[in-house]
Amino acid sequence: MSHEGDEHRATPGVMTYGAPAVGNLLAQRYQLDEHIDTDATGRQIWRGTDVVLRRPVAVIIREPGGEASQGMLTVAVAISRLVHPHIVSVYDAIDEGNRAYIVREWVPGMALRDILRGAPLDAERATLVTHAIAEAVSALHAAGIGHGNIHPGTILIADDGRVVLADAFGDGPTDPTLDIRAIGAVLYACLTGLWPYAEAGHGSLPDAVRDSAGRLATPRQVRGGIPRYLDEIAADLLDLNAPPPEAAAVAAEFARLASIDYAESEYDYEYDDEGDEGPMGFRSSTGPRRRVAGKLALGVAGLTVLAIVGALIGTRLFGSSPPPQTAPPPVETTSAVPSDQPIPIGADQIRVVDPPQGDRSELEDAELVIDGDEDTGWTSDTYNRANFGGLKPGMGFLIDLGEPMKVGLVKVTVSGQGASIGLRAGTSDPGNTSEGDQEIAESYTTIGQPLEDHSGTVMVFPVPEEQQEMQYLLVWITKLPAKESGGFGITVKEITLLTP
Repeated sequence: MSHEGDEHRATPGVMTYGAPAVGNLLAQRYQLDEHIDTDATGRQIWRGTDVVLRRPVAVIIREPGGEASQGMLTVAVAISRLVHPHIVSVYDAIDEGNRAYIVREWVPGMALRDILRGAPLDAERATLVTHAIAEAVSALHAAGIGHGNIHPGTILIADDGRVVLADAFGDGPTDPTLDIRAIGAVLYACLTGLWPYAEAGHGSLPDAVRDSAGRLATPRQVRGGIPRYLDEIAADLLDLNAPPPEAAAVAAEFARLASIDYAESEYDYEYDDEGDEGPMGFRSSTGPRRRVAGKLALGVAGLTVLAIVGALIGTRLFGSSPPPQTAPPPVETTSAVPSDQPIPIGADQIRVVDPPQGDRSELEDAELVIDGDEDTGWTSDTYNRANFGGLKPGMGFLIDLGEPMKVGLVKVTVSGQGASIGLRAGTSDPGNTSEGDQEIAESYTTIGQPLEDHSGTVMVFPVPEEQQEMQYLLVWITKLPAKESGGFGITVKEITLLTP
């Protein structure tokens, strides 16, 4: 039997080979219940059950184990010794040779990425979320631990309102500077809904806006109404030419900002005479630290509302919804809470687009992707390569809304991970023929940012405000995921359009 916080080790008698599967019992204790996702590093994330303590857990599986997984396991063991309100608890770290896995706290809720795909946050909630992550990074760095995997996919907003950081990487040397830059990127993402890849590494949101020279646009250039001091902090932390402050100094500054009453204060980004200023103007971490736990809990309570509304705009992070709970007290919401409503689409308003050299044998069942039932859908043929065998530039679904109207967000649910899908729009339907489909493929213009090699099965596309007016919308597939049976293919289960 394994014990919480044990060092990583091989466990005799429980070695299993082949791909992890539902029902597998790891270390005679951890049952795999549902495969949730595969992260950007190739690790599988499972919902499971600790059959000894009879509680839900998350299991992070990496293949192979052995020497290749020592870094991940060492970091997990170090984190298991920390108790912190903004760090997901690690229970176990095990090496079976052919694979290694971490068992951690199960957090019912949503990833920050799924909330931000619906809408950015207001200034107060952006500050509170970033403060929580800064506190987590400060605690990790104080313990000599680098996280190395901070992005909106590893930041979880729990159903009880907690903001927690999960799933450190640990497969190589971690530069603490990258964690500090990532704090700035989290603030940037909360304010804009975009992620600055060049400054903070790959993320699961669209890349940040840049000028022709590749320079990062500031949050205030992307979205109006953002306070200047938050704009400056994000820009400073993401400035690759400026040495970043220590994590403790960043956490102290966000504690200061989180104590502001946004409803009554037009806070100026200035400092009083208490304490010395550190790098980039941040107060020294040796100065007094405000406690804002109560305000943090109150502020992120609104994010719980976002998580509930998020059922319309994105997938729940951990699959099935939690058991029914007593409704939380009413929370005064802001513009960060989406008011999206589904746009009804009839079977005669959608068709498959199959340009040359497609043989137009895959045109049936398009209506199943708008029937409200994710158990049905349209299934492509199987191809020998992910790019439709090199035969055509892609395939997709043309939706005719009947008249010009505004579309604020599109959600696409598919069968497998690794698909590349984007949105396009045009001014007319040239006809349900091979020639007409070729014209659509060549003439329709791109909307927003496509999702490339998407790691999940629910894809959410916010439509930029200046492109929301449309009549003809094309959901365009350019890369197929691999099928377990071999080859490449996809089932599109559901497409949902929401008003702004």
